[in-house]
Amino acid sequence: MQDFPTEPEERFANWHARKKIKRKDRSGSFSGSGSSLEQTAIIRSELPKLVRKLNVLSILDAPCGDFFWMKSCDLSGIHYVGVDIIKDVIDRNRAAYATKTKRFDVRDIITDPLPASDLILCRDCLVHLSFAQAFEVLRNFKASASRYLLTTTFTGRTRNSDLTLKTQFWRPLNLQAPPFDFPPPETLIVERCTELDGTVGDKSLALWNLRALPV
Repeated sequence: MQDFPTEPEERFANWHARKKIKRKDRSGSFSGSGSSLEQTAIIRSELPKLVRKLNVLSILDAPCGDFFWMKSCDLSGIHYVGVDIIKDVIDRNRAAYATKTKRFDVRDIITDPLPASDLILCRDCLVHLSFAQAFEVLRNFKASASRYLLTTTFTGRTRNSDLTLKTQFWRPLNLQAPPFDFPPPETLIVERCTELDGTVGDKSLALWNLRALPV
């Protein structure tokens, strides 16, 4: 059984380092196969529509990873801030993608203060954290005084299990099930994920007003 680092910075730095070695795989992203253009096709189509519908002018992408799929998403008229705990990732993003309306910062989303935004995008993150860490992130998001949260949930699951950090790197979470008990989302983007032999077809991005969340 594989041992994973338990501290967030070391944990995700190890992940990115391994994916960087495999950068030429089919995904094209060292953030993992879930960040491929194939797996993000629906999001890249639906996210700009949602942003316009909500009159969103600022997005906090937390964590932003290597910006691989987001660079193909229409962010015109949006002030974008991408944060990640891995300095190497942020340095690369700054060099390749930073503009007057796109900024990248090193942040630990569990502990570091975060800028206020109209929308926080938190995709494929809480699934890698323990319950305790996930609640710290959610409290930190609320403390930022941001308006909306758009985050990953697996709607077909009826129960959640905590993550054993040393031996697990990932498991699905349904944020409407205990211990999170979120209310029904305002909007749901079903990703139609085909990873893991189609066993995660319920993977979705769900939208909540941060003020309404019980954290």
